Amino acid sequence: MSGKARGPRIVFWRHGQTSWNLESRFQGSTDIELTDQGLFQAQRAAKLLSGLRPDLLISSDLKRARRTAAELAKVTGLEVDHHEGLRETYAGEWQGLTNAEIRARFPEEYEAWALGEPVRRGGGELSTEVADRSVPVVLAAVEKLPEDGTLVVVSHGGTIRTMLGRLLDLEPTQWERFGGLSNCCWSVLGQGARGWRLLEHNAGTLPQPVIGDET
Repeated sequence: MSGKARGPRIVFWRHGQTSWNLESRFQGSTDIELTDQGLFQAQRAAKLLSGLRPDLLISSDLKRARRTAAELAKVTGLEVDHHEGLRETYAGEWQGLTNAEIRARFPEEYEAWALGEPVRRGGGELSTEVADRSVPVVLAAVEKLPEDGTLVVVSHGGTIRTMLGRLLDLEPTQWERFGGLSNCCWSVLGQGARGWRLLEHNAGTLPQPVIGDET
């Protein structure tokens, strides 16, 4: 993707690897730190993203996102605005459980979610509610961009999916059509005459496996 763009551009960047990603534990809003590998991923990706010459940088206030955003701040000199609204989906009783444990303890709930039905996973948030709290944060930041500016949003796989779906005007039942984001990979929206368009999805220099809440 060229560093030059016409019109505003939003880069949605997922945080680096955590130990719970490796264990396939649903993190949700639990505040988990990056692993050493996750920090390395953030440092590597930050060098690449700095080439886009971002104008603004916002982030979830959870540690794994904050630490990831800090690496881009180091190489760009940008300040980071942290927002609770960009946190991962709160998933109640699912949080801290592995994928296998969730399937075993909540089989009906899991099946309904897998089929795309609106489900409060573990008694937590609906995907539409996550979009309701996260998208306004992003659009408010877009309003502050210079002409043809670039915003980087550091967030979480599930939350990024809901933001992409909402901004592209897709029905919530279609949001799962976006494949998961690998750790420290990103998706890009550009604004055209007809609204936001998906320019890249799960971008990085080399394909990486998707591990974590979205597996």
